[in-house]
Amino acid sequence: MFDTKVAVLVQEDLAVWQKLNVTAFLASGIAGAAPEAMGEPYVDAAGRSYARLLGQPILVFAADAGQLLQAWRSGIARGLTQAVYVRAMFSTGHDAANRAAFLAEPTDAPDLVGVALRGPKKDVDRATKGARLHP
Repeated sequence: MFDTKVAVLVQEDLAVWQKLNVTAFLASGIAGAAPEAMGEPYVDAAGRSYARLLGQPILVFAADAGQLLQAWRSGIARGLTQAVYVRAMFSTGHDAANRAAFLAEPTDAPDLVGVALRGPKKDVDRATKGARLHP
């Protein structure tokens, strides 16, 4: 039904609140980068309007550090849309500080705790190979 796929990989040994926080940030990054993937606003029976949601499923995977780097590198090689979250971002309090923390990371191996990917199904499948769906 969809030509594209969205996958979020989250480091499996994070605290639950961290996993949820990382997943929410990464999903918002993909939504912001792909406005064409957004569905229509929701409206309830009383006529109240609600925000649009991404119009396709998001698969959430548990991953270790090696799988996160592999998915990130594969995403770069395949030209996939990516959103990233590094460990240092847990100690920041706003967007500018998050971007500064990411900028300070090594360019060949950032300390990733989460990666989101969007692109052609086969490319996302290859990038997430070996990761398992989050339990």
